[in-house]
Amino acid sequence: MASRIRDRDEFRFRMASTITVTVFLIVTLIPFINIISKSLSDEASVLAGEVLLWPINFNVQAYKIVLANHEFLRALSISVYVTAVGTILTTTATVLVAYALSRDYLKGQRVFRFLYIFTMLFSGGLIPTYLVVRAVGLIDNLYALILPNLVGVFQMLLVSNYFYTIPKDIEESAKIDGAGNTLILRRIMVPLAMPVIATIILFYAVGLWNEFFAALMYLNRRDLRPLQIYLRDLIMQADNNQMNADIMRDVPMESIQGATLVAATAPILIVYPYLQRYFVKGMMVGAVKQ
Repeated sequence: MASRIRDRDEFRFRMASTITVTVFLIVTLIPFINIISKSLSDEASVLAGEVLLWPINFNVQAYKIVLANHEFLRALSISVYVTAVGTILTTTATVLVAYALSRDYLKGQRVFRFLYIFTMLFSGGLIPTYLVVRAVGLIDNLYALILPNLVGVFQMLLVSNYFYTIPKDIEESAKIDGAGNTLILRRIMVPLAMPVIATIILFYAVGLWNEFFAALMYLNRRDLRPLQIYLRDLIMQADNNQMNADIMRDVPMESIQGATLVAATAPILIVYPYLQRYFVKGMMVGAVKQ
């Protein structure tokens, strides 16, 4: 009897969870599907408000305009550069710090760890951060989007805790064979920690790709605008010269905006499936200290 009640309760819980997740999925996907549909529909259908979840009179003219726009291509290339270089630098710095703080023989290890965690809980504030960035000459410099957040404390703790789970006997055996810390990190620790490293790569890449506020504060030059600032200007129509008026006569602004949003989202969506398989494993193992 108790087993039947338990099975029935578990079935109800699973049904409620499935329904809840499905509702949230639909609510999340509908706006995105609507944007894609408008970007692939003709002018008359979009202006008439007939497009909802499926393109009407399939048309790719908006994508041709967006992909031929040098402003968009320049913003895209800047975002790709910042994401690629930033992900490499931040991941490298995070792994180095995490490995050092995971070694018990490091003098002052607990003090350094406390200081890092302290910065995660308490920050200097917006104005002091801006003054520091300006003082070191990073205004109107793309590295202003990378260097101030070179080591994410949360990501560092994930990697550090993962290093704790690796048996110390492996490191001791390598040292007996004459390997130093650099060789141990590069040839042993990093390959074993690839699941959690792939996880933080995903965190960093998505964060840098979507970087908006820092770019708004530190980048004043128009030719340094990343993709998110370009999208803001386009959607708010802050710059009427972004698109050629003659070309846009036959394409509504909604379609242009939709095509731009899709083109800006596609690169990170393409990268995500390659790292997603590591995500859950890396989060679970790196979140638990043994």
